[in-house]
Amino acid sequence: MAEFDSTQIGHSLHINGEYHNTLDIEGFSQMMKDPSYCYKFYWLEAIVDIVSEGIQDTNFDAIIDEMICNAWYSVREFHIHLSGMQADGLVRDGLERAVLKLTELSNLPANASKVEIKNAIREHNADLKLAKEQLTNMVPSRALAGFFSKSAEEVPWGSIRRLTEYIRRIDSTVIRLPYTFGDSSKLKKEVHFNSDWMRMIQDNTVNILGWIQYEKVKWLQNNNPEVPGLIYKLAPMDEKMRKLNNVRKLWEGILDVREVRDVFTGNPIVSKQYDVDHFIPWSFVMNDELWNLMPMDSSLNSSKSNKLPKWDPFFIVFAENQFGMYKLIHEKEELHKRFEACYRDNLHSIWAGQELYRPGNTKEEFYNILQKNMQPVYDSARRQGYEIWNYQLL
Repeated sequence: MAEFDSTQIGHSLHINGEYHNTLDIEGFSQMMKDPSYCYKFYWLEAIVDIVSEGIQDTNFDAIIDEMICNAWYSVREFHIHLSGMQADGLVRDGLERAVLKLTELSNLPANASKVEIKNAIREHNADLKLAKEQLTNMVPSRALAGFFSKSAEEVPWGSIRRLTEYIRRIDSTVIRLPYTFGDSSKLKKEVHFNSDWMRMIQDNTVNILGWIQYEKVKWLQNNNPEVPGLIYKLAPMDEKMRKLNNVRKLWEGILDVREVRDVFTGNPIVSKQYDVDHFIPWSFVMNDELWNLMPMDSSLNSSKSNKLPKWDPFFIVFAENQFGMYKLIHEKEELHKRFEACYRDNLHSIWAGQELYRPGNTKEEFYNILQKNMQPVYDSARRQGYEIWNYQLL
């Protein structure tokens, strides 16, 4: 099995001696070197996915469909920009543009399954053609550049036809490449995988995908510096990760003592008939911190979904509920015990423990601490493209 050297992860890929003796593993480790756009990572990831299924012959069209599926969730659910934004506000990355184009053409939800995404691509393939063709320009060939150093022949980058011939010639006379191309053009261009490389990839799929993800996360974090928890935003998340039980018990205890009004409707929250939800969407913050959670009318939760509530007037009502909770946890021993039960899963922010929930804050001090720390997170989510929820106070 492949092994990663923790001191060199992201720089080289360590494969056992059997493959080092037969394949150019160093060339393979260069396949993600010096990317200009994020879709280089998705290209290699799609190839690994396809090869792991035992497919030896495919084409650009099928690989790009796989890339769109793999990027869909990050772009749609989490509003990740794959290669940042241009100064004029336009999306830089062609794969992100393809995902957004499919969004315009279809009614797919952000959490659509891979089968649903591929069905939508087939349905709208004609309208997606231009966006998909742009992804075939350089990356399929550039990804092989690490192998070309073994040849003294100059690489004919300026001609697709001559480059296709060059790749075949290198493969047959100099060094075996992971894949070669057929003679068709654009999306129909064939991709043929070498059987020895297929076996290496199949034997090391988990480790290779982990290596790709590591490099991809570094790239995405550099291009989305304000986004928290980015490593969790590459694939659909398991809802079991949500840790709300102790928070719910805390709010249940508070409801036994005092009335709490819904942030949005103004109506009293009814015990055991509400949801615990995030003011700033979970899909952005990727945590269940107590300072961002509120009891909420269950009937509104699906409508709010992962949208941002309007800051005004809703934040001030949210802060009032938080302050009401704050006062009670310092007045009632039983409620303080329930608050302490939230430490493990819902109280990790240093500022919340040291400032917000410390004893002795006045109402004004509490509001100011909460706003000072929440508003920058809210503003970051807004800049990242999160929609504003259009709920209107009646």
